[in-house]
Amino acid sequence: MKKMLRTVLSFAFVALATTISAQNIQLHYDFGRNIYTGEEAGRSKVTVTLEQFKADPWGSWYYFVDIDMSRHFVEDAYTEISREFNLGKQSPFAAHIEYDGGLSRTGSFQQAALIGPAWNGHTADFSKTWSVQVMYKQFFKSYANTHSYASAQLTGVWGLHFFNRKLSFTGFIDFWRGEKASNGHGCLVILSEPQLWYNFTEHFSLGTEWEFSNNFVYNQKPTSSKTFFWNPTIGAKWIF
Repeated sequence: MKKMLRTVLSFAFVALATTISAQNIQLHYDFGRNIYTGEEAGRSKVTVTLEQFKADPWGSWYYFVDIDMSRHFVEDAYTEISREFNLGKQSPFAAHIEYDGGLSRTGSFQQAALIGPAWNGHTADFSKTWSVQVMYKQFFKSYANTHSYASAQLTGVWGLHFFNRKLSFTGFIDFWRGEKASNGHGCLVILSEPQLWYNFTEHFSLGTEWEFSNNFVYNQKPTSSKTFFWNPTIGAKWIF
């Protein structure tokens, strides 16, 4: 799970005199390695995620850190940090700035910076929230065999809460221009991670995340040309 859920971003348009803050930690067991025994032989089975959102009168801060673990090592840590500036007190539009990157036990992730407008909205009771972001994306040379190149990304984020908020369906979908590792040719990368949670209390939830991706997961089987993957998890979440 190299791009974790960003559902709380749909609240980034809120500009209040008092601070809004939300933080949670998630533990996921990933079944991808069991489903694709060849293509995803090296995929980590356990991911711990720390996620925080904080709104202020000017906009909001958001970050998450994904930590992938194996039996013996912390394999990698990936983060996304973003800031949104509200474009007017009652406006649903905001300016979005973001950094993506991280380190692994054997190297690093290719770093990227993003900037662009965001449109955020919600229903009166906040049971339904959404955000759409259209961004310029700049990749940087981060390790051997990578180079800097320009790209663009379209992101959609949603949050739906049912049955007196006992059930939550949240998630995001990203589209961006990537480059194939084999030949450097451009390709459309699609990544979506919908989550379904049952909220036992206001702090504790159990649920699942289904990662759908195309041209995102590195295929570790030389004889396979597969680019689409479905990686489900079971997870627990504690909201502070």
